[in-house]
Amino acid sequence: MSEMSKPVIKVENVHKSYGKVEALNGISLSIEKGMVLGLLGPNGAGKTTLIKILTTLIRPDKGSVQINGIDLQKDPDKVRSMIGLTGQYAAVDEYLTGKENLEMIGRLYRLSSKDVHNRVDELLERFDLVKAGKRPVKTYSGGMRRRIDLAMSLIASPPVLFLDEPTTGLDPRSRLTLWEVIKDLAATNVTVLLTTQYMDEADHLSDQIVVIDQGKVIEEGTPAELKSRIGSENIELIISEKSSFSKASKAVKFKNAYFDAKRRSIRVPTTDGADDLKKVLQSFEGANVKVESLSLDRPTLDDVFLSITGHETIKNNNHGNNHDVDNNNKNNNNGKNNGKK
Repeated sequence: MSEMSKPVIKVENVHKSYGKVEALNGISLSIEKGMVLGLLGPNGAGKTTLIKILTTLIRPDKGSVQINGIDLQKDPDKVRSMIGLTGQYAAVDEYLTGKENLEMIGRLYRLSSKDVHNRVDELLERFDLVKAGKRPVKTYSGGMRRRIDLAMSLIASPPVLFLDEPTTGLDPRSRLTLWEVIKDLAATNVTVLLTTQYMDEADHLSDQIVVIDQGKVIEEGTPAELKSRIGSENIELIISEKSSFSKASKAVKFKNAYFDAKRRSIRVPTTDGADDLKKVLQSFEGANVKVESLSLDRPTLDDVFLSITGHETIKNNNHGNNHDVDNNNKNNNNGKNNGKK
C-alpha cells in the first residue's frame, strides 16, 4: 500500500455510551491523506460524539482509533500535536484581538516567536482578516468569528483537521469563503473530516461520504455513488387540495417513494422517468386524484439522506431550520418509505 493510500484516520468498531444511551454502536471508517470525508447523520446520530473521541476530548468505551498510525488511547498527546479542531461554535476570546487570539494559540503550541509571527501574518492574509486582526473579536460578525476560529485551528499547520458543522448560521458569502479554504487545504494534502447539516456543502466538498444513524454506519460512498443508488431521476408530484393526500399515497406502488403531507408532495426515485411517471398518473386517475404540478429532476444528497434515514435535512435556506419528515410519512401504513429511523 502506497503512502498516499494508507488511511490517515482509521476507526475500528468504536462504541460509546452515556448511561443507557448508546451514542456509538460499532463505528468503523477510514480516511486517506488529502481526502475530505463528509460525516452525515440526523441530530443525535453520534456525529459530535465521534468527533470528540477523534480529538481526544473523550475516550471510547470499546474499539480503536489511529491518527497517522498513532494509537489515540496510547499516545493522545502525540495525536493532539497532529490535529486541528473547529467546533460548532467559535472558540475565541472575544476580548482579545484576532491577532492576539492567533498568537495565544501559537504560544500554546510552543512555536518560536518568529514562527508565530510569520504564521499569524499568513493566516490573517489567507482569511482576509488583516485589518480586522487589530480589532477585538467581540466586534466581529458571525462569519468573521468562524474564519478566525478556523485560522486558530490551523496555526500549527496540522495534517489532520476536524470541522464540526463549521458553516452553521453563516451567510452565503461567508459559507463560500470557508468552502474555498477547505478545498485549498485538501489540495495541500490536509486530511479533513467534516460534519455538516447542509447537503449541498457535503456534495460540494466531500470526496467520500459516510452516513450514520443511531450510532452505526448505514451508508457510504462518493456523492455520485450515493445519488445513483436511489435512481437516476426523481419524480415529484404536488397533490391538489381538492384531492385526498391519503388516497394519493395509497395509489403510489413504488417502494422507495416518500411523502410530505404538509407540502402535499410525493417523490419517487426512478430509473425510467417517463414510464414510471405514466404509471403513477394512471394510478391517480383510477383513484380520482388530481395533480397540481409535477417535475422530473436528478436526485440530490437531500433525497439520499431522506431515503436512507427517514429524516429530512436542513435545506440550503441559510435560516438553520430543521424540517422534520411529516408524521404521516413516518407512519404510512403502506410501507412506501424504506428509510431507517
